[in-house]
Amino acid sequence: MPRFSIILPCFKVQGFLRECLDSVLEQSFGDLEVIAVDDCSPDGCGAILDEYAARDPRVKAVHLPENVGLGRARNAGMPHATGDYLFFLDSDDTLTPGALRAMADRLAGTGDPDVLIFDYVRTYWWGGTRRNVLAPVLGEAADAGTFSAAERPEVLDLLMVVWNKIYRRDFVERHGFAFPPGYYEDTPWTFPVLLSAERMTALDRVCVEYRQRRQGNILSTTSRKHFDIHEQYERVFAYLDAHPELHTWRGFLHAKMAEHCLDILAKPDRLPPSDKGEFFRRTAEMFRARKPEGATVAEEHRVLEGGYAGYLARRQAARAGRVLERRAERVRAAAAGRVHRARSALLMRRPLDPDLAVYSAFSHRGVLGDPAAIHRAAREIAPRMRGVWVVRDEETAALLPPDVEHVLLGSAAYDRVTARATYFVNNVNWPGGLTKRPGTVHVHTHQGTPLKYMGADLLGKPGARHGFDVPKMLWRADRWDYSLVANRHSELVWERAFPCHFTSLRSGSPRNDVLVNAGPGAGAATRARLGIPEDHTVVLYAPTRREYRRGGHVERIDLARFAEDLGDGHTLVVRLHPSLATGHARGMGLSDLHRRGVLIDATDEPHVEEVMLASDVLVTDYSALMFDYANLDRPIVIHADDWTAYAASRGAYVDITAEPPGHVSRSYRELAWLFASGSWRDQDGERLRAAFRERFCEYDDGHAAERVVRTVMLGEEGWTPEPVALPAPAAASDRDVLTAS
Repeated sequence: MPRFSIILPCFKVQGFLRECLDSVLEQSFGDLEVIAVDDCSPDGCGAILDEYAARDPRVKAVHLPENVGLGRARNAGMPHATGDYLFFLDSDDTLTPGALRAMADRLAGTGDPDVLIFDYVRTYWWGGTRRNVLAPVLGEAADAGTFSAAERPEVLDLLMVVWNKIYRRDFVERHGFAFPPGYYEDTPWTFPVLLSAERMTALDRVCVEYRQRRQGNILSTTSRKHFDIHEQYERVFAYLDAHPELHTWRGFLHAKMAEHCLDILAKPDRLPPSDKGEFFRRTAEMFRARKPEGATVAEEHRVLEGGYAGYLARRQAARAGRVLERRAERVRAAAAGRVHRARSALLMRRPLDPDLAVYSAFSHRGVLGDPAAIHRAAREIAPRMRGVWVVRDEETAALLPPDVEHVLLGSAAYDRVTARATYFVNNVNWPGGLTKRPGTVHVHTHQGTPLKYMGADLLGKPGARHGFDVPKMLWRADRWDYSLVANRHSELVWERAFPCHFTSLRSGSPRNDVLVNAGPGAGAATRARLGIPEDHTVVLYAPTRREYRRGGHVERIDLARFAEDLGDGHTLVVRLHPSLATGHARGMGLSDLHRRGVLIDATDEPHVEEVMLASDVLVTDYSALMFDYANLDRPIVIHADDWTAYAASRGAYVDITAEPPGHVSRSYRELAWLFASGSWRDQDGERLRAAFRERFCEYDDGHAAERVVRTVMLGEEGWTPEPVALPAPAAASDRDVLTAS
């Protein structure tokens, strides 16, 4: 008996069906069966299903003699199911890699509950993606283990569809749940199922990619068929009538019905304009008829207690109010701009403060990166120097060390310090509104050694420069006085990519000082804080974004499988590119795997240097982190399975597969073999790393931050550090990582 029975109704989806089936059958968890129901589709769906059934015994094709609709096609598939759990997947959607494995693990860990709810991401026909906005609800529910709807009613606010959940088959059969005919057949299934389930659990992981088709989406079709919603809610209320123990949910479902119907009415692409009045009246009749005695009506639903003319008047008033508010906001913004310009003009008359330095990093996200290292050095070497950090909001400010002075971006205090500061240190361009006064010194630290095209070089890569205004970027770079470089490669690239009037300072990367100077056991404290056993080999996986995919995220590795293949005595630590940290990439299994202890998600660790120190080997694709990591002289593996596509879309200054810092894998099989065989740390890897270090760690001598402070801020021209014996490159802990683990 398989673990999962995936019931797949098919009708006019021949263009998407193969992709859907492949996403299921290629899952790493294969204990499944597919009950594919051909709902008398007039296209090639039936032939495709027969083809898959002939070559994979897990697929069973069921051909219906007539078209019965989505709900009843699902019903037709259920008698053929033999699995523990039923999964109703729409045949134009796809499963994400590793989804079924994650579901199976969650079910096993929670004692096979009645229902498992998981997350999804919308994928649009034009290439965009958007994660479920209520994903935090799933995260909180996942922490609760198992629960009922009464214990966590907020799960009923999630999208009321059938395909973002799986159901224990004997639970469904015992209650006799089935889908009715109609447009909104999910509604009278989902509410009764969730209210009847004694034990549910949640999986905070994106398991389904919900395709948003340009055409063919039933619910986006303008039609009177949307009147079906009333009949479906009548079925929900009839279920409550037959189950007195669920009486307390009447008020909740009454409000849900009102919310759902008003949402359909408000959308411009649902109902023909001539039918909207009738739809409102039928909704209002049901609202009055099904209102529980003594129920309180929410403000937004009171419109159903009046007539359609009142509804239209309220909608028109709301639109007029929004127009007036936008106009008022423009007036306020213009007035604020005039005040700001006047205040700035007055401040610019005051003399510069030669001992005032303003810092920012990563678009004002805190005391981080190269600017943070320079700030620390300045406080030690030039204590008279006042350092002020620019942060983006109060939330960021609350995370700063208590002894760090700061101002909020755009505040009056920000205007005061930026008007008088002599030194400006940043790894991102300063806002365009910042005026560069004569006598000020701007130090641009960059964000590491460039591998991919930057600045003016992006002009030849239209896909990669999407969202970048290159001329404006160069205009802001015209304010730079110094550009910090860690090697001659960077010096040449920055002078080509940013053809501006600055001086290249061969300083090294200040944030790398801590890596160069790391002593034995330098990463031990971070390992302990992250809960990594002392004797484990730590594999740091740091993927970068892709310009050939909208949103930047491409799942190159099944992380659960990689963690498992590494075996005992290893800990996998994952750090996503900062631009992916708030997108749906975290939901593609990473958050769930972290919660279950399969790996450690270090994406939110503020100091990447500490994460690098805590690791024994770096696995990356094309992240610039490799250039910094090379200073540790620890093994690096490049996973370059899509190098050709990456280089073509973004552009690269170095063919990292021809001049790598270690071994290169071009498939997951090769990557797994490198670790299984121990080749990731062999002499060939050492030889490649030595050549890489010689070229790209040229100026990183452990004194970069001090060099910037002394030469730029203190004017000590020609300063060189006193010769000292640098420590040997250190391992993440006191042990020898080259011994067999």
